[in-house]
This record gives sequence, C-alpha cells and structure tokens, in this order.
Amino acid sequence: MRFVFILNPAAGSGGVSNELKDSILRKAGDAGVQAYLYETRGVGDAEVFVRNTLEANFGKEVCFVACGGDGTFNEVLNGCIGNNNAVCTVFPMGTGNDFVRNFPDAGEFSDLDALFRGSVVRCDAIEYSGVIDGEFRTRYCGNMFNIGFDCNVVDKTAELKKKPFLSGSLAYLAGVAYTLIKKNGADLKVTADGKVLCDGPILLTSIANGSYCGGGVMSNPYASVQDGKIDISVIRDVSRAKFIALFPKYQKGTHLDTPAAKDIITNLKAEEVTVTPRNGSMRLCTDGEISTAEGVIFRIQPKAFNLLVPAAE
Repeated sequence: MRFVFILNPAAGSGGVSNELKDSILRKAGDAGVQAYLYETRGVGDAEVFVRNTLEANFGKEVCFVACGGDGTFNEVLNGCIGNNNAVCTVFPMGTGNDFVRNFPDAGEFSDLDALFRGSVVRCDAIEYSGVIDGEFRTRYCGNMFNIGFDCNVVDKTAELKKKPFLSGSLAYLAGVAYTLIKKNGADLKVTADGKVLCDGPILLTSIANGSYCGGGVMSNPYASVQDGKIDISVIRDVSRAKFIALFPKYQKGTHLDTPAAKDIITNLKAEEVTVTPRNGSMRLCTDGEISTAEGVIFRIQPKAFNLLVPAAE
C-alpha cells in the first residue's frame, strides 16, 4: 500500500518543517514503504487532491495521511468516501485532534512506525445535506457537529485570535468567557428518527459520530465510530450557574450520570437527525470548521470508510 502524506501548513501553530518531511521519508524508507508528500495550498485542496490521486492510481490501494487537525482529516475523508481502494488516517498536528481520541486502545497516531505497522478498520461517517454557505451540499463528517454554545465558542475564538496578544489557549478561554457572558445558544427544531427533541431556544446540541470535541471535551461519552448510530445530545437553555456547575463533568464525560442531567439534557442514539433553525440560519461547526447553514439532515452511513489504526505496542 502506498502512503501519501497530506501536510497542512496552516494546522496548529502553522508551518511544515523540513525536519518533519525528512523524518517521514526516512521512517518510510526504514519500513520499506512507498511514501509521497503533498503540501496543501488552501481550503478544499486536500479533498480535490485525494480524488485526483485515486483516479490516477487505477484501482491501487492508497493510504492518505492527514497531517493536520480535524479539519484536514475531514477534507481527506470527503475525498476518500465511496472508493474502496482509499484508506485514510491521521498524523495529528492540529489544535484539537479530537477524532483520534476515539481509539484509546490503539497506538499513537503521531508514531509513524506504529502507523506503518497498523491495521485497517471500517468506520461510520455521518452524511449531511442542506443549504450550507449559500449552496446545497451533501458531505460527510467523521467526528462531530456542534451547534449553539460549543460552536459559538469556536467562532468567537477564531475572531479573537486576530487580536494582538491573543492566541492559542488564551484566545479559547476568552472565547468561552465571552460566549458564557452573552449565553449564546441557538433557536432550533431538532428531530431524531421523526421524534421532536426540542422546538425553541437551547444552549447547545451535538450530532456525534465520535465522543470528543473542543480539544478533549467528552461531550458524547456513549458515541462510537463503529456502532452504526448517531449520538444526539441537546442541552436546554439553562442558567449560567447551572451550566458552570455542570461543565467540569461535561468536560470529563460524566455529566450524563448526574441527577441534573435528567432535567436539562436529552441524549439518545438515532439513524437520522434533522435540525432546522427557527430564525432562518445557524452556525454549524463540522469537525472544527465553521459554516452558515439552513435546515440540515444528518444520516448515519455505517462502515463508510477505511481507517488505518496504528499498532499498539
């Protein structure tokens, strides 16, 4: 199997060092693996490159390694979906790297030797369709969608990072503080397999394939990327005090076991979820990337893609 490393120079702190490129090629050579490098040139480029490469390889198996964050992996995944000769994996270089957290029993995704010795498993994806950024689109998500508070924090953090002296975790904490003060949530109608879960203001909702978001927040502890189900969680429009009290457990993934959760959280598994903004549009965070969307339908696609999981020691 050939390996193509797709390097995103904008991931994490930015920049792809010659040292990293040399290390990839050297370790691939030591493992007897054919490896190629490609550096992306902008948003969407990784997806186009993956599709073009698969067409040019005439049925040969290729593993695409997303060297970046969850957004880079999302582009690679969308390029691979529907092609049985495509395998994808992650060499985490982003700020969140949440998708790889769903494999605690695997080796380290940042260990190239473990990747080259890894095994291929089939994973689910969530197909979503709707008017997104002004165009009707059908795409796929590997990890999670966030709408409301979580999404608004990501949105505000990206804005604050443009300010002097605010970057990284400091910008994120400022984004949390700002969003909490404003208590920005969402006004939505959410249905799961035809059942209405909410129809009005909420704090947040997550439509999840995996368990983690926000750089390790275990918002959907019962989610699995291999169970053939979407995990949907809705937190009602609670007071700041209740949310602050709940947040430490929400971060650790133990919030659903608390008595308070029964009163303010709806959490269940489904095959199809529909989210309709009551004011015309909503901000949608997909694998860490933000867009503006109208009504969106989310459907689980079981065993939709091949993932290379690193070998455990």
